Amino acid sequence: MRTEEQMYERILNFAKAESHIRVVTLEGSRTNSNIPPDEFQDYDITFFVTDMAYFTEEDSWLDVFGERLIMQKPEDMELFPAQEEGYSYLMLLEDDVKIDLTLLPLELLDVYFTWGKLVRLLLDKDGRVKTPPVPTDIDYHIQRPTARMFDDCCNEFWNTVTYVVKGLCRREILFAIDHMNEIVRKELLRMISWLVGTEKGFSFSIGKNYKFLEQYITEDMWKRLMSTYRMESYAQMWESLEQCLALFRETSAETAKRLGYSYPPYDGKISGYVARQKEKYVRE
Repeated sequence: MRTEEQMYERILNFAKAESHIRVVTLEGSRTNSNIPPDEFQDYDITFFVTDMAYFTEEDSWLDVFGERLIMQKPEDMELFPAQEEGYSYLMLLEDDVKIDLTLLPLELLDVYFTWGKLVRLLLDKDGRVKTPPVPTDIDYHIQRPTARMFDDCCNEFWNTVTYVVKGLCRREILFAIDHMNEIVRKELLRMISWLVGTEKGFSFSIGKNYKFLEQYITEDMWKRLMSTYRMESYAQMWESLEQCLALFRETSAETAKRLGYSYPPYDGKISGYVARQKEKYVRE
C-alpha cells in the first residue's frame, strides 16, 4: 500500500499538471485529528474544475491513480441514483488504497465550504480561498436534545416496536428484522448517545454510525446492546426486542431525569401491548 505522502504527491502532481483543475480539497476522517489514522481511511478528494465534460466523457484519466479493483460512479447509476452535487468516482485500487474523488464545477466553490467543516485545502492555484478552513468535527458532536426531540425519539421507538411485534406475530421475520434494524435500534442508539452526552458533555463525536460508542458506556450495557443483534430465529427476535425495550426504558428514563424532561407514557402502554401479543402468538 502506498503511503499517505505518496498518495498526496500523486493526487497533487496530477492536479497541478491539469489546467482544468483549479482547487483541490480533502474531506472526511483524514482531516479529523480526533480519529486515529489507519489504512482503511478513504482519501476523500474534491477537484474544482472549469470543464466537467472534459473529465466525465471518458475514464482513462483515472488510471493515473493506479489499477482499479472496482469503481462506482453514483451519478451514472439507475438503481442507486446520487443525491449530491457534482460527479463522483469511488475507487478501490489494487494496492488497497481507497479514493473517493468528486468533481465539482468551480462556480460552486464558495457554497461548498458551507456544506461541512471537515475540509482541508490542498491546492488553490488562483488564490480563490481567502480564508482556508480549519477542519473541525463540530457538526458531528453529540447533539443536546430539546424536550421535543427527546419525546420524538421516544415516540418513534415505541411506535415502531409495534411493527416489529406485528412481524413476529405474523411469522414475517424479515419484516420484523427490517423495522428492528432500521428504526428501533437506531433510536435506541440515539438515546444512548444522549445519555453519554449528559455524562460527558455535548462537545465531542462518537463517530459515524456510533462506531466509538463502546468507549463511553459500561461493559454491561455494551454486552446487552450487542445481544440485540441476535435475530436468527423468532425466539431470538423476541429476546432481542425485549432487551431493546429494557435498554431504551433505562436510558431514556435516566436521560429524562438528567435533562429535566418528562418521561412520556409510551413505555407502559406499549410494553403491555407487546406482552399481550407475545402471549397470544408466540410459538415455542
